[in-house]
Amino acid sequence: MIKLSVNINKLALIRNSRGGNNPDIIRAAKDCECFGADGITVHPRPDERHIRYADVYALKKVCKTELNIEGNPLEQKFIDLVLAVKPAQVTLVPDSNNQLTSNHGWDTLEHKIYLRDVVALFTGAGIRTSIFVDPLLDMVRGAKETGTDRIELYTEAYAVNYSVNKEEALKPYLQAAHEANLLGLGINAGHDLSLENLEYFAKNIPYLNEVSIGHALICDALYFGLENTIQLYKRKLNTVF
Repeated sequence: MIKLSVNINKLALIRNSRGGNNPDIIRAAKDCECFGADGITVHPRPDERHIRYADVYALKKVCKTELNIEGNPLEQKFIDLVLAVKPAQVTLVPDSNNQLTSNHGWDTLEHKIYLRDVVALFTGAGIRTSIFVDPLLDMVRGAKETGTDRIELYTEAYAVNYSVNKEEALKPYLQAAHEANLLGLGINAGHDLSLENLEYFAKNIPYLNEVSIGHALICDALYFGLENTIQLYKRKLNTVF
């Protein structure tokens, strides 16, 4: 069963734009779970422009599914947060401090030693680790050398090229997935997956454990409602079976 983890960063961004607590992030996360989400993803950044560190501590107390914390472990504050909260999963993403959104995966060869040390720190605390990578075989192999449990395939290139030639857009991800499976790595995917392109990806990428979706899902919820939208995304995943 491919799990759907809902990234609630955009809801926090709306809240922060006006101050106060509307929408209520904790209630929204609980509702997402009730509506069928298999997990909640958050990506706290140093400037706390959307999810705040305090939100993550609060979410840990109420989440009944898997909590996934994304971020760059170069920030000691991030490392301390993950070790204190002990989420089900931490996803290591090479974002800079002022980056608008994630736009590339790790160079797992260049940063192998550093990533290996961070992965060991988190896995030693009983936290499943995932490393954000581009769909390149060398990067997948490098990720294996870090000791990570999973990789998360960065899917923006697939989303951009889906409408042009979906078969060609999928090819590097299919190769990366086969390589990851051969190496014993779990496979997650995320970034710009949507109702338009998710079903084809899920049907054709084998061994896929989880997708993390935020921006498109929250945008769709403005039209379809949050509960209905989560169910629509779940159906796109369930059509694989």
